[in-house]
Amino acid sequence: MSGALARWRGRLRWLRPAYPRPGRAGWRRWIPSWRQWLGAFLYLVLGLTGFVTIAYAATDIPDDLNSFATQQDNVYYWSDGTVMARTGWVIRQEIPLDKVPPKVRGAVLAAENASFYSDSGVSPSGVLRAAGAALTGGETQGGSTITQQYVKNVYLSQDRTLSRKFTEALIALKLDNRTSKDKIFQDYLNTSWFGRGTYGIQRASHAYYGKDVSRLNASEGAFLASLLKGAGLYDPALGKENHERAVERWNWILDRMVETGHLTQAERATYKKFPEPTKSGSGTTPGAQTGYLVELAKRNAIKAGHIKAADYDLGGYQIRTTFDRGRTKALTAAVRKAEKGFDAERRPENDKYARIGAASVAPDGRLLAVYGGHDFLKQGFNQSNATTIPAGSVFTPFVYAAALEDGVRRTREGGRTPVSPASVYDGDDGVAVRTPEGPYWDRSGKVVKGQNEGGRDWGEVTLRRAVADSVNTPLLQLGLDVGLDRVEKYALRSGLLKSSLGERVPGFALGENSTPSAIRMAGAYRTFADDGMHTDPYSVRSVTRAGDAVPLTRPRPARAMSKETARAVTDALRTTMTDGSAEAAGGAHAGAVGKTGTTTANTAGWFVGGTEDETTAVVVYRMSLKNLVPLPLTGLGGDAPGTPGSERAVRLWADYVKAAK
Repeated sequence: MSGALARWRGRLRWLRPAYPRPGRAGWRRWIPSWRQWLGAFLYLVLGLTGFVTIAYAATDIPDDLNSFATQQDNVYYWSDGTVMARTGWVIRQEIPLDKVPPKVRGAVLAAENASFYSDSGVSPSGVLRAAGAALTGGETQGGSTITQQYVKNVYLSQDRTLSRKFTEALIALKLDNRTSKDKIFQDYLNTSWFGRGTYGIQRASHAYYGKDVSRLNASEGAFLASLLKGAGLYDPALGKENHERAVERWNWILDRMVETGHLTQAERATYKKFPEPTKSGSGTTPGAQTGYLVELAKRNAIKAGHIKAADYDLGGYQIRTTFDRGRTKALTAAVRKAEKGFDAERRPENDKYARIGAASVAPDGRLLAVYGGHDFLKQGFNQSNATTIPAGSVFTPFVYAAALEDGVRRTREGGRTPVSPASVYDGDDGVAVRTPEGPYWDRSGKVVKGQNEGGRDWGEVTLRRAVADSVNTPLLQLGLDVGLDRVEKYALRSGLLKSSLGERVPGFALGENSTPSAIRMAGAYRTFADDGMHTDPYSVRSVTRAGDAVPLTRPRPARAMSKETARAVTDALRTTMTDGSAEAAGGAHAGAVGKTGTTTANTAGWFVGGTEDETTAVVVYRMSLKNLVPLPLTGLGGDAPGTPGSERAVRLWADYVKAAK
């Protein structure tokens, strides 16, 4: 035992360096021999190799990416294809690698990492230069591979430390071993910073050239590739020096593309003029009116595309809406003009809480324009989509349509008899409402009587004239004669929502307890103009994500009533414009149709008007958002007492259709 121990001690003494060196005198004792230098070097190599091996084994690819690498924005477009708004705090949209043109990919590879598809994911020389810079505090060094840049962008911080650089290299090596090169390249292009607030080459393409990346050429791709070196230095919009640097870098990248085989000399010769990007925009964050449009489109996209709300909020969708920029501007201007007389400070009892909602619908159900309020960022309540204000007499065309379709029943024994536009009813004020059993008694024991606006007696009037002049008493009685359940049926077929319709009591025929939105009312009136065919209003034409279309369930036209009935109603509505309650607006558009609407309590003023191109509903009302109780319109905007709120709605519509021509 003692002999073996002695032998091990001898071996350990042999491994221990003889230092200071024996047999040497003076300073030479302190100079290591070549064997000692070699041993030290081997120990260092073995130590570093072991350290790196252990560190590599212990390092894993993080599960959590930096937040911007998973978040994307949703982009909304006007009907003409221009950007309307974007939502989300990260301006980024993903695009598959195969949707990026090969020349654009080649520009990035030539600029950043020509050996990307053959290297190990790490540039040793780049790591050493970066380490030297970190130690000396010098300028940030280039030379990182695309894989390293991607790792730094999505997994790590931007700190310039040795530990961060070492971790970056280890993760890059592991990522390169586990993930395909195409996947790494795709993710790199989708997460890199390109300036102008954008991440990813798709949003950068829109920010600098106003088009999808799939439409870029090699020259434009070379410019975008230059931004990867530092968007703050190469965005030409930031100054003359930036422009000069951008042109120089652009030329270098194109030349480099020839060297790497991504361009031929002949192709390079065609790119002599710098592809000037557009000027930097001011941003398209939804606000004012666009916020209301975005909210409507979002709901429509989620419902029609069967998209989970959580998935939608992750972003990446491109939503092409039906909203017409010109009509939206014209409608907003018309509302602003109508509001000029409002003065809540001087006349709080008349003008406080005054509101206007409006919506314009195309023949096929497309929402062309809405007015939802002064500013979505200050008031999310959408006045065009609110179901809190009674429809009033603007509801009566559905009573008229139901009667023309199904006829009426006036006696207990008799069957249903047809009516026509020429059928005559009593139009006097205060006429008692009757059922086949006799007078209609309300719950308080009083006989229900109709009231005309201003207490006017009209005598005997045709149903056509009653609709055109908004004579309430004949239409109140007609509702009971045809049956309120049948009136509800045709209102629903025309697109009004069940949830917005009130209890079937006599006032139901005059819209006193039904609260459809301006959007739904415009869509319902469009049914008359379209020969009895109804299409629900919608605000989204198409949705794409990562370049692929999202299938949408579109509203389909359905027959709500016969063509003959729809045309008879339209004829009465045309009379409204020529010599009826909206005669003042008859000259706004040749052949226009429309209907005014008021309520018994004067809490709403409606007008729904239509041309061959659109149908627009406007509602004027007063209501506090704290209790959602409608308030009287008496004296609104300085109007004389007794002036119906519908007059302001009529003028607003006329201003809108004139501007929208």
